[in-house]
Amino acid sequence: MIFWMICATMSVLVVALIGRALLRQQSLPDRDTADFDLSVYRDQLADVERDVARGVLGMDDAERTRVEISRRILAADAGPRGTVSTGNAPSRALIVLIALCMVGGSLALYKTLGQPGYGDLALADRIAFADRMRESRPNQQAAVDSLPAFTPPADVSDQYRQLMEQLRATVAERPTDIQGNTLLAENEARIGNFTAAASAQQQVLRIKRDAASAQDITDYGELLVLAAGGYVSPEAETAFRAALARDDTEERARYYLGLMMVQSGRPDIGFRLWDALLRRGPEDAPWIAPILSQIEEVAYLAGVKYTVPTIGGGTARGPSVDDIEAASEMTTEERMEMIGGMVEGLSNRLATEGGPPQDWARLITSLGVMGNPNQALAVFNNAIEVFEGDATALDIIRAAGSQAGVAE
Repeated sequence: MIFWMICATMSVLVVALIGRALLRQQSLPDRDTADFDLSVYRDQLADVERDVARGVLGMDDAERTRVEISRRILAADAGPRGTVSTGNAPSRALIVLIALCMVGGSLALYKTLGQPGYGDLALADRIAFADRMRESRPNQQAAVDSLPAFTPPADVSDQYRQLMEQLRATVAERPTDIQGNTLLAENEARIGNFTAAASAQQQVLRIKRDAASAQDITDYGELLVLAAGGYVSPEAETAFRAALARDDTEERARYYLGLMMVQSGRPDIGFRLWDALLRRGPEDAPWIAPILSQIEEVAYLAGVKYTVPTIGGGTARGPSVDDIEAASEMTTEERMEMIGGMVEGLSNRLATEGGPPQDWARLITSLGVMGNPNQALAVFNNAIEVFEGDATALDIIRAAGSQAGVAE
């Protein structure tokens, strides 16, 4: 409703301004042609004097110009007289017709290009919409089918092609050969046949079963992403979550989960994940460069005024429970003022720059110790939303919420 009210107001203002200009032109009286010409020539004479005063026009040129204008004034004064109409404006009926065409054309254009009936979306509605979009996004096979079929690179030698054919045939005969499937996955990926590489890596996971490492699982998820042209499918997401469940330090998986959040309409969560990865580093980690190339745009989409932090520099430490207890020698007013300033600084930084889950947890527990359960609950709920999809971070946040007495 607000959108339509704004559109209607803008349309009325535009039509009113155009109609006012046309009606003013219609009300101007007719003028004598000689008088009109004389007024123009007098203005030209005044312009000459101004140009001379500014030094733009020399005295000789000015004199010649004055003579020419004077000659035209005499000719105009001696010539036949008539009238020039200045009120040839459209009629009121035509003005109304123009207004209707403008408004009607705008509505027709919006009906074609816009989304009539699309309601205003509050934050909760936008989050729910993003969740539905993520749940209904295309699967891996649909993403692969939408891409051109794999074509071997032209620079692959005939000898290498023969070796690949032999390797494929050998693995087909011995499907439980872990070394053969590992080599097949590596070499298929090397020539860009990522779908086949992902299939071979999936077979590696089947053979290893519980012995598969988090890196093995992440390798599989990464091959799925590459096979889908950079798109993080539900199957790839499952792989990355499984890798993090096995080892929460598998940062590659965290990077791809952040990418998935950005692709599915949750840049806020993707930004938090990537910001934490930048702060942890190291600088030579393979995910740092792709994050740096995208995070400022993602921060803009997330509504965060962002400055790229020092890679691997960590984050500024907020007050811990020990910090609060160490202030016991101060007076109550001094202690609360000091703690309040530290908590406020941490809260402002998390709101504008983001930070790892440990900092959010520290803020929640600090607010609980300070006796601000409502504020602690608000920060807790915000953190749960920010780190949605990150099981490790959510465990840290929930533990802090329990300590502060605000977790369910």
